[in-house]
Amino acid sequence: MTGLMAGKRGLIMGVANERSIAWGIAKQMAAQGADLAFSYQGEAFGKRVEPLAASVGSDLLLDVDVTDDSSLDAAFARIKSEWGRMDFLVHAIAFSDKAELTGRFRDTSRANFRQSLEISCYSFIDLGRRASELMPDGGCLLTLTFQGSNTVTPFYNVMGVAKAALESAVRYLANDLGPEGIRVNAISPGPMKTLAGAAIGGARKTFRHAEGNAPLRTNATLESVGGTAVYLASEYGAHTTGEIIHVDGGYHVMGMPQVENI
Repeated sequence: MTGLMAGKRGLIMGVANERSIAWGIAKQMAAQGADLAFSYQGEAFGKRVEPLAASVGSDLLLDVDVTDDSSLDAAFARIKSEWGRMDFLVHAIAFSDKAELTGRFRDTSRANFRQSLEISCYSFIDLGRRASELMPDGGCLLTLTFQGSNTVTPFYNVMGVAKAALESAVRYLANDLGPEGIRVNAISPGPMKTLAGAAIGGARKTFRHAEGNAPLRTNATLESVGGTAVYLASEYGAHTTGEIIHVDGGYHVMGMPQVENI
């Protein structure tokens, strides 16, 4: 099947480099005919994103700080000016102080708690409101989460709390925007070798553990996550909303390690 996203336009937020989950999604969206815009924050990330965007035929790049209303206002004003409307938004944005992703959860600072929740959760709510105003014929909002939202993952710490809040926001937004034909879902990949994932203490051990104990004995790939995003944003996902879709080789169903690893 080809052309599943033909005629659809969307904003991809969170590409840091070619190994980013957001980039895996963007490649699959573009391969299926979608027109894409990309956001980045700051000149350094802009230099990384520009050639990637160009490789999929996009020249609509937006410097966006999700904690700054004026930055968001300008970005969505430009999208409205260039496109008039949009069909989907991919939110792959999260942040926490790296120093607090190696110690104990009890030592989470007030400042980092606020910042982590604002960037990792509230930004999706704010972006969803803005994007929905440009979706008169319905559309799709997608975000990324992780199993550490509801089961304890070593060193994930405050990000687990932030992702739990994000997943709750997915459900509330799905209900709020459903009457407008806007679907809201999250994809939950297993551990992946990304820039963001590397910031978490013990990331390599977590990756190997999940790979060795998932029913499929494999972790997600950029292609499999991207394909899931295409399904959710295409007409095949027309009646899927409020869901957390796991793309983790089945690891989330396990209650203990595989017998051979005990």
